Amino acid sequence: MKQINFSPQEYSRYNRHIIIPDFGLAAQEKLSASKVLVVGAGGLGSPVLLYLAAAGIGTIGILDCDVVEDSNLQRQVIFDINAVGKSKADEAMRRLRALNPYINIKVHDIKLTSENALEVLADYDVVADGTDNFPTRYLVNDACVILSKVNVYASIYQFEGQVSVFNYLNGDGSRGPNYRDLFPIPPDPSTVQNCSEAGVLGVLPGIIGSMQALEVIKVIAEVGDVLSGKFYTFNALSFESMTYNIKKNMTNDSILKGGLIDYEQFCGVSAIEKKIKEITPIELVNWQKQGLDVQLVDVREFSEYEFVNIGGELIPLSTLLDNREKISSDARVVVLCKMGGRSKSAIRLLEERYSMNNLYSLEGGIIGYIREMELDLPIY
Repeated sequence: MKQINFSPQEYSRYNRHIIIPDFGLAAQEKLSASKVLVVGAGGLGSPVLLYLAAAGIGTIGILDCDVVEDSNLQRQVIFDINAVGKSKADEAMRRLRALNPYINIKVHDIKLTSENALEVLADYDVVADGTDNFPTRYLVNDACVILSKVNVYASIYQFEGQVSVFNYLNGDGSRGPNYRDLFPIPPDPSTVQNCSEAGVLGVLPGIIGSMQALEVIKVIAEVGDVLSGKFYTFNALSFESMTYNIKKNMTNDSILKGGLIDYEQFCGVSAIEKKIKEITPIELVNWQKQGLDVQLVDVREFSEYEFVNIGGELIPLSTLLDNREKISSDARVVVLCKMGGRSKSAIRLLEERYSMNNLYSLEGGIIGYIREMELDLPIY
C-alpha cells in the first residue's frame, strides 16, 4: 500500500473513523489508497457513491451511460431536479466533488461490454455492481473472476433487496463463490422485469445500497466478517431478513478459459427480441391513418393507465390470459407498456399459448411514443 499522508483537514474529516478502536488510522489509510468502480449510478449506485465518497475512498470510478430522468428522482438521491436530461455519470461526479474534494473521481460514460470490460475494470481494486439487468451482472462477474477482483453485489425489486460479496480473496489464497455459483443459468428474460417496469419502493435502494457500501468498506479496510459465501435478503414490508450460505458449485477455470462471451445471447435477450415483432410509434400512426384494422392493447397497471394513456384497451399483464377473448385474432394487435418489456412478455405468452401471429410490440412503449410523436403528455 502506498504511503498516505493526511492533511489536517482530511484527518479532521475522517476523525470519526480514526477514533474507532477496531478501525483506526490504518483502516482509513487503506480506504484512501483504494480504487473502487461503481457500475451503475442509479438507485443502488446513488447511496453507494455518496457513502464511499464520504468515507474517503481514494479513487471512485462511475460507470453509467444513461441520462437523468424525472422518474429517477424518486429513489436516485444523488441527483436533483437540475440534473434531469444530463449525463448520470457527469452529474454524479459533480455531486461527489462537492461532497469530498480530497478524493479522485473517474467518469466512464460508456456501456460496459465484453469488448471493454477487462480494460475498464483492470484499474480498480473492488467493483460494486448496482446494475439492473442480467447480461451486465454476468459480464461484471466474469470480468472480476478473470481479473481477480472482488465483486460486491446488490439488487432490488419492488420491496426486496439482496446483497453478497463475490470472488473474495480468502486467507489461504483461494477465492470465494461468485455469481455463477449462485445463479449458473440466467432466468428466462421474458419473466424478468427491471425497476422501471416492475417498480421499486423508493427508500429500498437507500437501505440496500448502504449495505453494499458497507461491504465495500469492510473488504478494503479488512474489518469484520464480509458476506463472502453468504447471500443476504431483506424484505421491506415485513422487515425480515435472511442470510443463506453459498458454496462453490463450479471452478473458476471455465470462466478463465472461456473468457468474456456474448452476454445478451447467453441470457437469451437477443433471441427474445428477434422472435417478437416490433413496430415504431410512427409506423403505428401510419397504420391508423391508413385505416387499417389495428387494436391497441395496454398491458400496464390501472394506476399507470390512469396517469397517462394513448387510448389502448387496458388489459394488465397479470390478467392477460383471463381476458384472451378481448384480443383480436384478425386485426393487427399492437401491445404496449411503459418501455417495451412487459409488452414483449405478453406477446411471448400469447404466442406460446395460442399460436397467435398478429401481435406487435410498440417499440419503446408509451414513453417512446410520447417522445417520438412529441406529445404534451407526462412521462413517468
